[in-house]
Amino acid sequence: MDTKRITGWVAFFGVAAALAWLPEYFSPSDEVDSTEVTVASPAKANARGALPASSAKANAAPIKDLSPAGDLFASKSWKAAPTLATVTEQAINPTPVVQAPSLPPVPFQFVGRLHDRSDLQVFLQDGEKIYVVRSGDVIDDTWKIAAISDVELSLVYLPLHLSQTLSVGSTQ
Repeated sequence: MDTKRITGWVAFFGVAAALAWLPEYFSPSDEVDSTEVTVASPAKANARGALPASSAKANAAPIKDLSPAGDLFASKSWKAAPTLATVTEQAINPTPVVQAPSLPPVPFQFVGRLHDRSDLQVFLQDGEKIYVVRSGDVIDDTWKIAAISDVELSLVYLPLHLSQTLSVGSTQ
């Protein structure tokens, strides 16, 4: 089995060497093609190790222009060339309009009041919650009871420090 393999490789390399050598053997080396151009200068010919240039190659014909006459891959179409759209720029307002924070409506409804000696308590309802408040109390860290009178309740909205009033009845 090893001899068959070795013989195959030797045959392969032999054919490869023959194919590499044959084009050089059959090509004419003395003739000069009109497309082949060699440039020899007398200064380089006298340099050490330079090959001598033949007189036929030194007086070679000028280089012919072999480039195609036009663009081979130019696109051709019967359609009209597309026109580019124009872009118009609009001014952008760099300063956005910021609305000043506003005071929300009072979420409480007056339910009743209680006079206990010198202290006045008011009952307020917010949804299902009922608050019993006195002057100076703070509800949910948002509303502070500033003052309570017989007619109205003064509330301060703490995030904005703005005051509102809520009617708590009349004196009759």
